[in-house]
Amino acid sequence: MRFSQIAPLCGLVLTAAVCFAQPDYLRHATPVTAAPADPAIARALKSIQPAHIEQTIQTLVGFGTRSTLSTMETDLPPGKGAQAAADWIFGQFEAISQQCGGCLEVRRDVFMADPGASGGMWAGRIPRPTRITNIYAILRGTDPAAAKRMVLVTGHYDSRNSNILDGRGDAPGANDDGSGVAVSLECARVLSKLHFPSTLVFVAVAGEEQGLVGSAHLAKLARDQGWDLEAVLNNDIVGGNTTPGDTLQRKDRVRVFSEGIPLSATPQEIRRIRALGKENDSTSRELARAISDVGQTYLPEAGATRFQAFLVNRPDRYLRGGDHTSFNREGFAAVRFTEWREDYNHQHQNVVIPPAGSGEPIKGDLPRFVDYGYVAQVARLNAATLATLARSPGEPQHVAIDTKELDDNTTLTWDAPAGAPAGTHYEVLWRETTAPDWQYVKTVKPEAPGAPVTVTLPISKDNVIFGVRAVDGAGHRGLTVVP
Repeated sequence: MRFSQIAPLCGLVLTAAVCFAQPDYLRHATPVTAAPADPAIARALKSIQPAHIEQTIQTLVGFGTRSTLSTMETDLPPGKGAQAAADWIFGQFEAISQQCGGCLEVRRDVFMADPGASGGMWAGRIPRPTRITNIYAILRGTDPAAAKRMVLVTGHYDSRNSNILDGRGDAPGANDDGSGVAVSLECARVLSKLHFPSTLVFVAVAGEEQGLVGSAHLAKLARDQGWDLEAVLNNDIVGGNTTPGDTLQRKDRVRVFSEGIPLSATPQEIRRIRALGKENDSTSRELARAISDVGQTYLPEAGATRFQAFLVNRPDRYLRGGDHTSFNREGFAAVRFTEWREDYNHQHQNVVIPPAGSGEPIKGDLPRFVDYGYVAQVARLNAATLATLARSPGEPQHVAIDTKELDDNTTLTWDAPAGAPAGTHYEVLWRETTAPDWQYVKTVKPEAPGAPVTVTLPISKDNVIFGVRAVDGAGHRGLTVVP
């Protein structure tokens, strides 16, 4: 009998003419597929234009320097420096708000960074008390129960040159991080035209180059004020470097960095993570997976390539840091978007234009090295993620695996997200323990709207990793929670 005749009789897995029992986690498996697109979100993404991105970045570069230290310089020319940039960003958010009938609450988070009170945290990057201004705009959710949930996008508007203490010299900061601020503003522009049950926050922070000072203040403010901050998207260096001759840059992907062991985890929590094998399932890692999932829905193939999130299981690049870390430190799920391949001649460098034909590279973070079409793609991925999470039911609560008995089944229990809308159902996900992303899914409907759920699957809990996410009637998926 041929192999092709044996396999159907076995109904199992065939290896070298021997029938083996199909793994239990495959017998009941349906592969995970992309979610359906929300037409309103898809239309909003189409309105993101490279021309808007370019205008924002060119304007930011026009402030000469956006060094955080420039705020304390008293003789800068009018319209120059970080304070002028902050005022302009504030004005942009207000203009966006006017277009949507005052839908945004535009705020300044202003404080003095005192090096004497920092305990050496800033390592000499702020030599004297310095005013720092974060700008943020809140689009309140329309559902009273869901509006407490918040998702946030940010970039840093400060810049630097070769000398971190130079508050006057030219520091264009086109890519680092005019590109990230452009993403935040563009997300505000297109998403403010829509309505979401949950709340969106659009941010531009300062003091990143001085040691994440601005984001640390805002993250602590969020924690102290009890923000139910479900996700933070930090965009830093997303300009898609266009250095002539660089053939290794990839314009079809953006890196998304996420922490594994949470920075805020207590020793007891770390012991639990270790015992359960959850090193690859932090809330930030699940956020990164959700971003990739959203990209498959809203950034489909165009020609031969698809713009995608390239997930990097690391908090950040070597020797570098970003504002998402400030939010991680406060216990929030936060990730970093960064272009595929950075050119360090265009970061943290004085502007130097060598003579033509010299063979020397141009130095400085100049607009000529930014791909505005690439930044627009990054903005679309951010906006799609923000919108999907803000329209989702949120996270199922108290997700747990029953481990009272030794058996080969898995019983999962959870409660509904607070304020879950009618039509909310759930997807139980699982993957092999060595797989990087969720592979299989089973849809589970509650017995009644908002009711707690218990489900038993004939799958060994020891051989896979399980997760549960809530999905509304239109297919908007929330973040996955690992029990």
